[in-house]
Amino acid sequence: MASLQQSGGRLAYRRDIDGLRAVAVLLVVFNHLRTRFSGGYIGVDVFFVISGYLISAVILSDISENKFSIVSFYERRIRRIFPALLVMLLVVSVMAYRYLTPSEVESYGRSMLAALFSGSNFLFWHQAGYFDGPSELKPLLHTWSLAVEEQFYIIFPIFLIAVRRWIPGRLKTAIWTLTAISFLLACAWVGRDPIGPFFFAPLRAWELLIGTILSQRYLPSIEGSVRRNIASLAGILLILVPALVYTAQTTFPGLTAVLPCLGAALIIAAGESGGSVVGSVLSWRPVVFVGLISYSLYLWHWPILVFQRTSSVFLSGPAADKYGKYLVFVLSLVMATLSWRFVETPFRKGRFRPNRKALFVVNGIAVTTIAAIGTGMILAHGIPSRFPVDAQQVAQYANYDSSTAYRENVCFIGPASTFANYRQSLCLKDDPSRKHYLLFGDSHAAHLYPGLSTVFAEINFSQANHSGCLPLTVNVDPKSDCGRMNNLIFGDYLLHNKVDAVLLAGRWAYGDMAELGRTIAWLQQRGFQVIVFGPVIEYDTPLPRLLATLLRDRKTAALKDHREDYPEQVDKAMRKLARDQWKVRYISAYTDLCADQVEVQAKSQLETASGCPVYAAPGVPLLFDTDHFTAQGSVLFARAMRDRNQLP
Repeated sequence: MASLQQSGGRLAYRRDIDGLRAVAVLLVVFNHLRTRFSGGYIGVDVFFVISGYLISAVILSDISENKFSIVSFYERRIRRIFPALLVMLLVVSVMAYRYLTPSEVESYGRSMLAALFSGSNFLFWHQAGYFDGPSELKPLLHTWSLAVEEQFYIIFPIFLIAVRRWIPGRLKTAIWTLTAISFLLACAWVGRDPIGPFFFAPLRAWELLIGTILSQRYLPSIEGSVRRNIASLAGILLILVPALVYTAQTTFPGLTAVLPCLGAALIIAAGESGGSVVGSVLSWRPVVFVGLISYSLYLWHWPILVFQRTSSVFLSGPAADKYGKYLVFVLSLVMATLSWRFVETPFRKGRFRPNRKALFVVNGIAVTTIAAIGTGMILAHGIPSRFPVDAQQVAQYANYDSSTAYRENVCFIGPASTFANYRQSLCLKDDPSRKHYLLFGDSHAAHLYPGLSTVFAEINFSQANHSGCLPLTVNVDPKSDCGRMNNLIFGDYLLHNKVDAVLLAGRWAYGDMAELGRTIAWLQQRGFQVIVFGPVIEYDTPLPRLLATLLRDRKTAALKDHREDYPEQVDKAMRKLARDQWKVRYISAYTDLCADQVEVQAKSQLETASGCPVYAAPGVPLLFDTDHFTAQGSVLFARAMRDRNQLP
């Protein structure tokens, strides 16, 4: 235990670490507000390093002095984590009852129980399918990181006690080995499953263990003013650059998480031996204050953003505009300050600080109460009586399962699956008795399949679909699943097989037009007829919840404010290109489905407000999320194509 003795004693308070906490939480908040910090989610990784550094020092110091107590350790954890968490859960539960649909309230009840018992990461890992409810509808999504930390701190003290008992002279080796195993497993796993390493505590443990390594001074110290300034400057750049450069498409964590973790480590290590310019900036009083309220700010910003984004609770209008962002940010700071001052601080210090027994009793009562509320929400199926019957009916589609209709994980490969699951013999099967069309593209191609195969039974539709993978000849990573799918179609199948038409569909953007033109030319040069499908009608909120809340509140005229303009603009541009340059048949959902003013008079009030159909059948919404057809919606679109003789 020499290393324990060497690092014995509690760490002195460092203002720069509170400043580093401020940087971490602000990056997370700015990322969630959809600012230029598209990679701001790396702030969580910075938090993990800080947590590992501070808490490992306490645990190892107590172990080295033979005074470590699991009860005392968890008393400190409860004082730090639970009071603010429980208050947030109570307030958000009231808002969930008022603003969420029945299925969302039922889901919220499950997430509340998971948050209470440190299992949020497993719950949201399980829910991370391609068509599961979008993250902006999950007010407790952010509690996954708290669960990862708590799971780590359940196992880590036991690991340290075991090492001390059985191999006391090998603590340093044991910690380095555990760090390496966790890191290598994360790197190996993220290549085949990007979701697991994000949520799975053992694959995040290496980030907290970096903090442990720092706290035990297993690395050379950074001495001298010049070295400290270079190290701390490099550290802040290693945090800020990924925060600006990384995106939601970046493979993360794994190797990409090394940069922010190394950046946090350099700043912490540089501050151990003296000051630096970066350390002075981080120690500035306003920055330190944000660091002090960082836990409460992390807790509150996400639910506030969710309710503003989905229900415009605090300001009329979308959360994505600058006024909505400012409001969410200011409200988050206010709530965080109140939580820190009146909830966090009294439970941790001061004359009103409860003793251990009172702490456990108060928290036990609060946990039991909140668990009962969450259980009630689940057993009552989200309390549907809050909504009128028509709203209840459409709200059921918030949990719509499209997997069978889309042939998901068979002919449509989602991110939770791999290209290895694609069944070429079934999905590209020819039928000499019928015309043969290839439906090629991303999920916006897959959602056409139910309608096309039902309405045009005389046509054999092959299907090659991969989520987020546009049907373009542009080079993509050949080792990626998207690359494998495109290489199969362009590099093999279409070179050796004849189809009567290739149907290209995707979630198009203006930037795709040039490459789409080249792809069409490639197909035409090889004698294929090409049919292009334009963008689908989109909303800024999943259509079932949007319809349910508008019907409940009798605000049907507001529907038009939620329809996205961008897809329709892209549709108009594509229609012109298809006619004037590409010389291909173009099928537009806006042309086929969105009626003119004369036709719309006979429609429901909701459809009048939108200008486009919102129901595929009575009580059945056209879309089950923001931009994917229900099976009935797909059939409605296909029938419109048949009425207009658009498929030869």
